[in-house]
Amino acid sequence: MADHRDMSRSLSIALAQLNLLVGDIEGNSERMLQTVQEQQKAGADLVMFTELALSGYPPEDLLYRDDFYQRCDTQLSRLQQASADVAILVGHPWREDGKLYNALSLFSEGALQARYFKQQLPNYGVFDEKRYFYAGDKNCVVELKGYRLGLLICEDLWFSEPVDAAKAAGAEILLSINASPYNREKPYIRKTLMSGHCQRTGLPLVYLNQIGGQDELIFDGCSKVFDAAGNMTHRLAAFAEQVTLLEFKGLEVVPMTAPAAELPQLAQVYEALVLAVRDYVTKNGFKGAVLGLSGGIDSALTLAIAVDALGKDKVQALMMPFRYTADISIADAKEEAEILGIEFDVVSIEPMFDAFMGQLAPMFADTARDTTEENLQARCRGVVLMALSNKRGSIVLTTGNKSEVAVGYCTLYGDMAGGFDVLKDVPKTLVFKLSEYRNTVSYVIPQRVIDRPPSAEFGAGSARSGQPAAV
Repeated sequence: MADHRDMSRSLSIALAQLNLLVGDIEGNSERMLQTVQEQQKAGADLVMFTELALSGYPPEDLLYRDDFYQRCDTQLSRLQQASADVAILVGHPWREDGKLYNALSLFSEGALQARYFKQQLPNYGVFDEKRYFYAGDKNCVVELKGYRLGLLICEDLWFSEPVDAAKAAGAEILLSINASPYNREKPYIRKTLMSGHCQRTGLPLVYLNQIGGQDELIFDGCSKVFDAAGNMTHRLAAFAEQVTLLEFKGLEVVPMTAPAAELPQLAQVYEALVLAVRDYVTKNGFKGAVLGLSGGIDSALTLAIAVDALGKDKVQALMMPFRYTADISIADAKEEAEILGIEFDVVSIEPMFDAFMGQLAPMFADTARDTTEENLQARCRGVVLMALSNKRGSIVLTTGNKSEVAVGYCTLYGDMAGGFDVLKDVPKTLVFKLSEYRNTVSYVIPQRVIDRPPSAEFGAGSARSGQPAAV
């Protein structure tokens, strides 16, 4: 058994927690090569990158394109060449004997030292890896600078078998590269799981996770290192890029001098939403964002998140009143915009609505007013927002929360018209908590907006929350 007190050997590992872009193989490679160069100068023996870092995660149906693999192979060759004086561990897709694998490669001294195929493929929830990949069936323990390193990829770590097999094969340190998306319970679950592996096997563990928003997924980073007793010695930033140098003296982990603070759960959720908006807008090439303000809490929170994500100069808001809109709704929307310093316009939908009703009048003869007219109000607003989006190259952020969407309390082609729903996974109760949290950072949502009972303002007897009037 290895002696943890043996200080005659050492290993410095650079943990590169980067925000990479799906499909941008050349751009991702350039970022990694730059990081390698910087960390080599800082004294790293090994630079670690995350799961499928070269292609970005999740690459989905890009994996079916032949040119995709040609580009990956070209950039893998560049990374291999860059490993002459520093080792590089990188995740990437790999095609072999007509099969696709979620793989990692360890390059050192300008050569391939090991290649490992992920054994446990997630195929639940947001994961669909069995659609694309074959599972590996071999463990991988490789020697570097006198250390025997057990290599794992993400889901492998959620099962005991790959971990125990690595120990049985002689691993002294476990290295796991990951693309693990965030949810509210995940930080605690990860920490408990990883600490348990270390306590059971007596091996230290290096857990590197990516950060960034990719479509519906948010990766929180928050990479960690645990010693052989399961104590956490390193914690990298949540929802932010960070590259840090980790050092082993013998098999003892030299503790991080300033580990990132663990964010309270409300702060985590808020930062996740900010990152999601920022990356969706910028990675898709939009110039900014536009949204409708109603004077209600959902649009107020969406606006705050958008400004925190993109900056006030890239956000425009519109108040689009109708005859049923309360004066205080207009006043509150204006105050929200003024506090955040964004471009704000008031555009009445009354002329549009009347024009539509005039055209529809012959077909609506002898029919009673119902949700049709209410939905038409929302659709007038959707037309205005989408016109601005087309003209300015900005994305429309919709403002419906998870509770509304779940029960259909929304209007197709109306308040659902847009490119990204910021609160689609945020229940109404959490909307209130997040609004109150954001005001503890700085005051951006008027208290009256938080306290005031919600109203759709579609008619003189508009429905209150929990009494849908328009679906």
